[in-house]
This record gives sequence, structure tokens and C-alpha cells, in this order.
Amino acid sequence: MTSTLPRPASPEAPPGGRSGTAPRPRRSLAARLRGQRTLLLLATPGIVYFLVFHYAALFGNVIAFKDFVPFQGVWESPWVGLDNFERMFNDPAFWQASWNTLAIAALQLVFFFPLPLALALLLHSLARGRVRALVQSVVYLPHFLSWVIVVALFQQMLGPTGMFGGDVAFVTDVLSDPDAFKPLMVAQIIWKDCGWGTIIFLAALSQVNHDLYESAALDGAGPWRRFWHVTLPALRPILILLLIMRLGDILTVGFEQILLQRDAVGPEAGEVLDTFVYFHGVLGADWGYSAAAGLFKGVVGAVLVFTANRIAHRLGEQGVYK
Repeated sequence: MTSTLPRPASPEAPPGGRSGTAPRPRRSLAARLRGQRTLLLLATPGIVYFLVFHYAALFGNVIAFKDFVPFQGVWESPWVGLDNFERMFNDPAFWQASWNTLAIAALQLVFFFPLPLALALLLHSLARGRVRALVQSVVYLPHFLSWVIVVALFQQMLGPTGMFGGDVAFVTDVLSDPDAFKPLMVAQIIWKDCGWGTIIFLAALSQVNHDLYESAALDGAGPWRRFWHVTLPALRPILILLLIMRLGDILTVGFEQILLQRDAVGPEAGEVLDTFVYFHGVLGADWGYSAAAGLFKGVVGAVLVFTANRIAHRLGEQGVYK
């Protein structure tokens, strides 16, 4: 005859956690903020800058609907509704400036946007050690030069009295040629900022697992197929993010760069929306009209960002925000 002994009671698992572990107490918002106070203090100047000069400044767009007079103030200036916008849309100079802006932006998107990626791939795959550091330093250097210096350098090379002036026929009048103005703007920004744009791509390339390249090579994949199936998928989120951000800023094509060279070719070829706002608002004191043009530019940029971000979501990408 066998007797059945009662089994010992098993200890109960603590609620809210796995067996043998105590649940982690939830910290209050104030406690989490105190724990990150050092980082918050470091971020405070940047947060204040954006709040004051970007978000609070948005309330100034109300003058686009007023006949703004600085001595009367924002609230005392007479309300004109959409008169500034109607005048703007009927102004041929505004549409000429818009066309010039879009033309330069399209050239930058086609010719400038892919070049930092190509340069980053070249540096990542070919150069190593001191050679790579030397090349990076050389291509980064123009970014730290002001546009005044950059324009002066181009004038010394391509101007009538410059290095090639009077000796090479096709560059003698390039700085004053309206047809050459837009390609010249793109060439200058490529020379100045192409190297600086490689930083983000080099950082992304450094995170790619090299075992993937070795596995692809063992499977018989050549350099192009390794780029298409390994490198490009790793860079695709960064590319889409930068493209969306560029679309939002597409109507900003370089105020200082163009302002310094606009007079050489005239407003018909050299006027863009930024200089249009500057000459009508700051110099012409037509504040409401220039604010309407600036607001139009901001609305177009916001619509492009929202649209491109939604398209990215439908294609399975994260985009700028979820």
C-alpha cells in the first residue's frame, strides 16, 4: 500500500513581473526629469532658441493680412485680409522669383543631393587611415568659409580680371551671364558643402555589418549587387529623411550666396523668393506684402513635408515622424 504525500506549495510569482523578480516601481515624471537634469540643462539654450526665434515668431505672420506700419504696431495696423496675397499673385516679379527659386532648387536636388552620398561611398570603400583623414579634412574645409569668401574666390578665378579672364573665351563673362547664373549657383554650393554633407552618410556606413558584405561576396555578388542589396538598404532611411527635409526647405536656395551675385545678372535671372522678401520688406518697407510672400513659401514647404512623409509611410518607411 502506497501513501500519497502532499506536494509542497510552490511560491507564488510576484505580480507584474517574471518569477523571482520584483516589479520595477514606476517613477514619476518629476523624478525622471531630475534624473536627466544635466542633459536638460545642456539642451535648454537650444530649446529656448527654437521657441523664441521659430515658434513664437510664427505669430508675426499675422502682418501678412495687414497693412503693417511699424509705428502703429501689429494690432493697431489696419486689417486688409487677403489683399496682400491677391497683389502678390498678380505680380509678375513674384512669379519670376518663384520660377528662379524652383529652377535652382531642382538643379540642386538633381546634381548636389546625390554627390555627398557618392563621395561618402568613395571614402568608405577606398580610403583608409591617414589618407582618408586627409581627404576628409580637405573636402570639409570649404564649408567653414563664408559666402563672401567663396564668391570672391570665384570672382578671382572666373571674373573678367580673374585668373581665366580674357584668356579663356567661354568663362570671360560667366559671372554676368544670366544663362550661366543658375548652374553657377549649383557649382558653388557643390564645392562648398559637398564634403560636409558626407558626414551623415559616413556615420551610417560605419554601422553596416561587414559580415553582410563578406556573405554577399561568398554568394557571388559583385560590387554593384553588394551596394544594391547591402549598402543601399542600410542608407535608405537616412536618404528618405534627408530628402523629405530637403523638400521642406526647397524654396530656400541660399540667400547670402545669391544676394552677393544678384546685381551682376539682374533681378530677372537672379531674383529668388528670399531676395524678393528682402528687397520688398527690409529695403522697401512693404512689410505686409513681403510677409505674405514669406508665408506662402512656408506653407508650400510644410505641404511638401507632410505629403512626402505620408508617401514614405505608405512605402513602409519611418520618414521624419510617425
